[in-house]
Amino acid sequence: MFFAQYYLDCLSQASYMIADETTGKAVVVDPRRDVAEYLADAEARGFTVVGVINTHFHADFVAGHLEMAAETGAWIGYGRRAETEYPIRELADGETISLGDVTLEIMETPGHTPESISVLVHEHGEDAVPYGVLTGDALFIGDVGRPDLLASIGVSADELGAMLYDSVQNKLMGLPDEVRVFPAHGAGSACGKNLSTEKQSTIGEQRRTNYACAPMSQEDFVAIVTAGQSAAPGYFVHDAILNRSGRPLFDPAAAPRPLSFEDFTGLRASGAVVVDARDPQEFAAGHLRGSVNVPADGRFAEQAGTVLPVDADLLVVAPQNREEEIVTRLARIGFDRVAGYLRSPDDALTALADEVTPAGRLTAAQVRAALAGDNPPVVIDVRNCGERGDNGFIDGALHIALGELPHRLDEIPRDRPLVLHCAGGHRSSIAASLLRHHGFTDVSDVLGGYAAWALTEAPATV
Repeated sequence: MFFAQYYLDCLSQASYMIADETTGKAVVVDPRRDVAEYLADAEARGFTVVGVINTHFHADFVAGHLEMAAETGAWIGYGRRAETEYPIRELADGETISLGDVTLEIMETPGHTPESISVLVHEHGEDAVPYGVLTGDALFIGDVGRPDLLASIGVSADELGAMLYDSVQNKLMGLPDEVRVFPAHGAGSACGKNLSTEKQSTIGEQRRTNYACAPMSQEDFVAIVTAGQSAAPGYFVHDAILNRSGRPLFDPAAAPRPLSFEDFTGLRASGAVVVDARDPQEFAAGHLRGSVNVPADGRFAEQAGTVLPVDADLLVVAPQNREEEIVTRLARIGFDRVAGYLRSPDDALTALADEVTPAGRLTAAQVRAALAGDNPPVVIDVRNCGERGDNGFIDGALHIALGELPHRLDEIPRDRPLVLHCAGGHRSSIAASLLRHHGFTDVSDVLGGYAAWALTEAPATV
């Protein structure tokens, strides 16, 4: 058996290839949209990809099932409850897929979504104990999939929570302890709240250490797994719909082009949104007025999908020679309307000097002094709920998590100075730039975030 995990740090997303080395038949599970790596590995090993399985309709990225099928002729498989605009193979509970001696077995595990499945991997068809189980977003290492993401499109969190309880407590915890667990996401993903940095585990280990796998009633399970979830990024519904639809294929050869200063300026004047992927310090030193700062060195795709509109044309300012990388990372979440990019950001900012402005960044000490002054700023905490509970918060701060910010702008005063902070200064730069993009004028963020604040002398509220 050939078994490979492909892990994408930016989205904390895992995909898999399983093959029988004797027959050369392979299946890819939960592929991302840029599929070149899977194709290259299959070609190098002489594999034929016969099938592509999505464990569910992903919300946090656009899956690469259509691209894989177009390149290989493979069938596309989903759980039997899935409804799509393209032909699929409906996979029923208990169904087996033979690749030769290597065999896959479908286990319906709804709860994160109604159509969710897990895939049991048998190295030999006759093995009594599976080699492993690909759990999708039903079971993570240290957590389970959140059941609230579909609440806005017709399925309640309580309904999905009841499904997830049965899937986790009865089906997955009914597997032998030694079965390896291979989830679709790891730490940092917004699909859960307590995901581990580990990339694999075992059923036995999860039974011992995962809070949601301990024996409990359905009522207690639903309460504990839905409590304290962060706001879902704004693009999640967009991507869940794209994954059902017959959307355009991603073509890396048709990448957006570099733009002249004149073309870039014209598109910007026509309403295109400038996403500046440089480091927050570089951005603060000088950026095009109205740009939204989403740093490349971080969770770029998820954070871009959180603050950028899904229906806007985008213009990219990226660190030198990373323009195509940024375009690909946007495409992974279905943001295909990239009109172009600036090839040399430093030269562009010099040429467009009249449109360049700095961003205010304050030290924790400066914020304390301002709060004690005659016109104290409104402090806005853009961390998630759990971060405040675990680490404390600034007394009197308005709490609006980054994921909620685009929908709560009307709660923020426009006649007061604003100071934003996160944990370390990364997300606050994004948030502050978003407010400036929407016309807020006196906006700063805190260098070093809450960590810097907590190191100063005055006590915080805990």
